[in-house]
Amino acid sequence: MLALSALPFLKPIHLRSPRSSAGGQRRHTLPASEFRCLSPEDAVSVFEIEREAFISVSGDCPLHLDEIRHFLNLCPELSLGWFEEGRLVAFIIGSLWDQERLSQAALTLHKAQGTAVHIHVLAVHRTFRQQGKGSILMWRYLQYLRCLPFARRALLMCEDFLVPFYQKCGFEALGPCEVTVGDMTFIEMQHCVRGHAFMRRNSGC
Repeated sequence: MLALSALPFLKPIHLRSPRSSAGGQRRHTLPASEFRCLSPEDAVSVFEIEREAFISVSGDCPLHLDEIRHFLNLCPELSLGWFEEGRLVAFIIGSLWDQERLSQAALTLHKAQGTAVHIHVLAVHRTFRQQGKGSILMWRYLQYLRCLPFARRALLMCEDFLVPFYQKCGFEALGPCEVTVGDMTFIEMQHCVRGHAFMRRNSGC
């Protein structure tokens, strides 16, 4: 895994400073807001948010609990969680893919030599929705990908009604996705992760 301390987009953001107690000693408090890669220990919290977000809409989750653990063991550096005072409020999970377009196999495989980051899922806890957190998290994730020397593109698939959201995040529609889940069909979208050496020179990565 990459040394996260060298990646400015993953440094914790402290929105408020710990207050001093009456004795003048600083209390130990969790950061108000923090972004970091997820670990297998976060899998249950991830699944709880995802299950609530997706089952009510589509009847199923993009990733089940064992699949979440699978990707967080194989490629935790391609995930990003947003924590508020230690509580997970939003997350993205990705893996690497080595073909031009997504196929059914992309739902479960991590191609370690790939240069496309397949974004499996973005979800926000129900009490934190309608606050722009999904857009902010995606922006930070894409900035983070620009610091990864192997990343060339980000790919995802989504239902029609989500296309405008991802277009606002900078994705372009590639057309219908080959992947289907039951009777559900998807639009495949792409974001070019430009820059590599140039971006690293100019972003502090």
